[in-house]
Amino acid sequence: MPSEGRCWETLQALRRSDKGHLCYHRDWLLRGEDVLEECMSLPKLSSYSGWVVDHVLPHMQENPPPSETSTSPRSTSALDQPSFVPRSPVRDPAFSPASSATPNGTKDKHESQHTEPMVLQSSRGIKVEGCIRMYELLHRMKGAEGLRQWQEEQERKVRALSEMASEQLKRFDERKELKHHKEFQDLREVMEKSSREALGQQEKLKAEHHHRAKILNLKLREAQQQRLKQAEQERLRKEEGQVRLRNLYALQEEVLHLSQQLDSSDQHRDLPKVDLSAFRTRGNQLCGLISGIIRATSENGFPTAEEQAVAERALQEMRDLLVDLQQEIARACEDRRRQDEEARVKRQESQVRQGPEVRKEPPASRQGPGEKLNEDLQVKVQDSTMQWYQQLQEASRQCVLAFEGLSNSKDSQAKKIKMDLQKAATIPVSQISTIAGSKLKEIFDKIHSLLSGKPVQSGGRSVSVTLNPQGLDFVQYKLAEKFVKQGEEEVASHHEAAFPIAVVASGIWELHPRVGDLILAHLHKKCPYSVPFYPAFKEGMALEDYQRMLGYQVTDSRVEQQDNFLKRMSGMIRLYAAIIQLRWPYGNRQEIHPHGLNHGWRWLAQILNMEPLSDVTATLLFDFLEVCGNALMKQYQLQFWKMILLIKEDYFPRIEAITSSGQMGSFIRLKQFLEKCLQRKEIPLPKGFLTSSFWRS
Repeated sequence: MPSEGRCWETLQALRRSDKGHLCYHRDWLLRGEDVLEECMSLPKLSSYSGWVVDHVLPHMQENPPPSETSTSPRSTSALDQPSFVPRSPVRDPAFSPASSATPNGTKDKHESQHTEPMVLQSSRGIKVEGCIRMYELLHRMKGAEGLRQWQEEQERKVRALSEMASEQLKRFDERKELKHHKEFQDLREVMEKSSREALGQQEKLKAEHHHRAKILNLKLREAQQQRLKQAEQERLRKEEGQVRLRNLYALQEEVLHLSQQLDSSDQHRDLPKVDLSAFRTRGNQLCGLISGIIRATSENGFPTAEEQAVAERALQEMRDLLVDLQQEIARACEDRRRQDEEARVKRQESQVRQGPEVRKEPPASRQGPGEKLNEDLQVKVQDSTMQWYQQLQEASRQCVLAFEGLSNSKDSQAKKIKMDLQKAATIPVSQISTIAGSKLKEIFDKIHSLLSGKPVQSGGRSVSVTLNPQGLDFVQYKLAEKFVKQGEEEVASHHEAAFPIAVVASGIWELHPRVGDLILAHLHKKCPYSVPFYPAFKEGMALEDYQRMLGYQVTDSRVEQQDNFLKRMSGMIRLYAAIIQLRWPYGNRQEIHPHGLNHGWRWLAQILNMEPLSDVTATLLFDFLEVCGNALMKQYQLQFWKMILLIKEDYFPRIEAITSSGQMGSFIRLKQFLEKCLQRKEIPLPKGFLTSSFWRS
């Protein structure tokens, strides 16, 4: 209705005016004050009237009761109009809990009767008062509900805080316990660490103690060994001194014997151009030198090695002196014989011219040095062996003749080819030593390719034997010569080198037999004892030529020292002993060895059937047996040991009988070697022998 809107506007305006601040008391009726006085006084609104206007009245206007009508004609004041006042809460079932609780309606009737006089007194005031009370009730209920919710919220917060505090207390206890565990663990680790350190220190001290005790024991043992060593050295020094003294006496005896031979040469004093006094004077000086050494030795105890060396040089000089004297006598005898022959021829011519017959006188037979030497070397090689030796030497001479044109050519191109071929043949052989098997195979392949006519690289150039028709003969000869020279030089200085050189030589020998024959020819020529063959001195032969036939190197009429001679012979025999037992591992295993162990057995048997030579035979036997004795033992077994016993029982006395006291070293070395082998019943493998690991490297 349009009037309702204006009423509400009026109420809102009143609320905003001073009248909205009216004081209203709920118990005004109880005070006994007159209602009219209050009505005539300025109206006052309760402080809750604003809330009632905002919240209660709009709700009540939406559902007005059907019985309520606007009967009041008066409009002097907004509070006098019943349509502007909400319903009494006692009549409204929605706001009166008592009305909802009494279904029969008796209580409502009683209340209506009870409130009826109040309605008569002030219906609008009662309605307002009811609204206000209802609002207070709602406010109290809402406050109680809010208080309850607040209490529940506080309780919930308290419980949450309590739980959180409990959890925090648990976490605190856990952290505290964890801290205690950590502290306990740290303490235990510290204790264990200190315990380990103490144990480690104790072990260290114990180890140091053991180490010091060990060092002290070693020092004591070393001191004891040093004392024993010194005692042993003193004993050995005395023994060596005694040996040197005996050798010195033997040297003096031999020198005196040679001096007697010098003195016995007085029977040749009538020979022309022979001055015997100089030889005799020098011989007396050498005898005096050795006598002085012996006198000094008797004063000082034992002779030193230097004194013995001086005596040996004096003995060697005495021997050379005697040889020179014999050469002088031989030359003088030859001159005298020639003069006698010329005189005899002249006499014959004069007798022929004179006519009467004169009986010829035979020339005086005089014994030269060659005949005496021939008596000393009453040894003879078997005819078959000698024939074989001569065939090899003839083959070597034919090979030299085959490349004579290339060797003597004056053409620069031919000289260059010859030099390149010689380098290609000799340089690879020079590179053979105790190198790995793979490198050795490269060297072998290079030599084999050169001999097969294939080009090889040498000095940065390609070289082939096909460059000259005589190239192959030249290379074969130089290659064989180089193999023997390696034995003479490299093997003589390094005994282990015999095996790699021998295995390459054996492989080349198997593929190129002519090279093997040339190797034997060179070996026999430089070392006749490898045949074995002892060349005999022939009448009219120069002494230097004969010494060259024996294997000595003669330079400017000076013969090399005996030690150097034996060293070279030893190297070549060792190379020969290695060749006869080794085969090239990459060759044809079905083929037999071109010069195998049977030749070694033949050499050993023949040399034992010949008279031994002083110092030479013992040296060569030792070198040969040390290198291939093990192979011969495995090949011939019982027969080999029979031969060793033959050497010990029969051949040793023959060697010892011709060996002077100054040349006993090689004989003693051979004797000790064989005695040790007989004791162990085994010939050991030689040092440097090629094993399977050598070829895998």
